[in-house]
Amino acid sequence: MESEGGRRRVVVIGGGIAGSLLAKTIQFDADLTLIDPKEYLELTWANLRNMVEPSFADRSVINHRDYLTNGHIVKSAAINITDTDVLTADGCHIVYEYLVLATGHTDPVPITKVERLYQYDAENQKIQSAQSILIVGGGPSGVELAGEIASAFPGKKVTLVHKGPRLLEFIGTKASDKSLGWLRSRKVKVKLEQAVDLSSTSVGSQVYRTSTGESIKADCHLICVAKPLATAWLSETILKTNLDKNGRLMVDEYLRIKGRSNIFTIGDITDIPELKQGYLAHRHALVVAKNLKLLMEEKKAK
Repeated sequence: MESEGGRRRVVVIGGGIAGSLLAKTIQFDADLTLIDPKEYLELTWANLRNMVEPSFADRSVINHRDYLTNGHIVKSAAINITDTDVLTADGCHIVYEYLVLATGHTDPVPITKVERLYQYDAENQKIQSAQSILIVGGGPSGVELAGEIASAFPGKKVTLVHKGPRLLEFIGTKASDKSLGWLRSRKVKVKLEQAVDLSSTSVGSQVYRTSTGESIKADCHLICVAKPLATAWLSETILKTNLDKNGRLMVDEYLRIKGRSNIFTIGDITDIPELKQGYLAHRHALVVAKNLKLLMEEKKAK
């Protein structure tokens, strides 16, 4: 089955790094539809920089229509998948011949670019008005944000609390040691093997308590912990048996969902054992773009 003009119907769910790049790459080779609740692509590796330099956000938050000039955009959330179409929250049934899931992580961000830029301004004002800042989480985001604030506002007191035994646990000990040394050289206080009870702080209070009973005084706090995968909705769809115990979709060597010949998945929601970062999502998108073109030309995937 082909659409008007003889091009195959391809639907991409998710307008993050992976989904947007894939859509951009194949927009002139298919009858393409991108489904995303928000109207923009966000370059996620710039998010933390945007908080300390909001003017930077205008370059890293890009409306989908600015790069997708030859495809359909549906600004809604996908809520169900059948063997032939995708159902969205606003009641649309979108037919597909090939489907790509790229939903990434759950992140309740604003729908419009204007609102997102306003949010970065508000976060920047929060940081600027605080003399002391608590960062919760010592993974890549927490370490980077602490570094950004310490560099942009060297006079502020920054405390980073991490529940693990070392920073950047999923990267390696060398990176952990270097990051810890660098942060401490910028006078960032790093507290390991502790958790912060945010509920213990009453309205107007500036004292946070940790799991070891320690008190931390801070004007505000910023949470940098892992966000849940945006795959829970799939448990009620035809792909419910394709989710592993961690909520990731199991894929074959072509990034197709196992057992499905026309459904792919890319980015953070794949079960590939790798560090989930933007440059790998970028590579996933390029691989699937090539394979989709081959399949649409009835050639062998690779």
